[in-house]
Amino acid sequence: VQLQASGGGLMQAGGSLRLSCAVSGRTLANYVMGWVRQAPGKERESVAAVSVGGVRTYYTDSVKGRFTISRNNARNTVYLQMSSLKPEDTAVYYCAGTRKWNNPGQSQEYNYWGQGTLVTVSS
Repeated sequence: VQLQASGGGLMQAGGSLRLSCAVSGRTLANYVMGWVRQAPGKERESVAAVSVGGVRTYYTDSVKGRFTISRNNARNTVYLQMSSLKPEDTAVYYCAGTRKWNNPGQSQEYNYWGQGTLVTVSS
């Protein structure tokens, strides 16, 4: 499965941005999908995840209430709507996929990765 993330850019604090992840090669509906970010000098952090059917979601504490993950299986696309952005949200954001909903809070759970899109939030 191939993942193509897009939508990153430079944004002022308090602004909003939507990331998209286009999935090809396999049917999106078969995969748990997530967004993982990596800030400079830091380890990868699982930010959000959505189950195959879209019923279950996971968010790391620092983005709860600000980020929303969603999926459109018909369009083979996953989204991350980010609002009230903070400078600490600055990172490369990767979309990632896995077959099972085991521990979406752990980035190691994902088997498939996109190339990443850079989000920079200025204060």
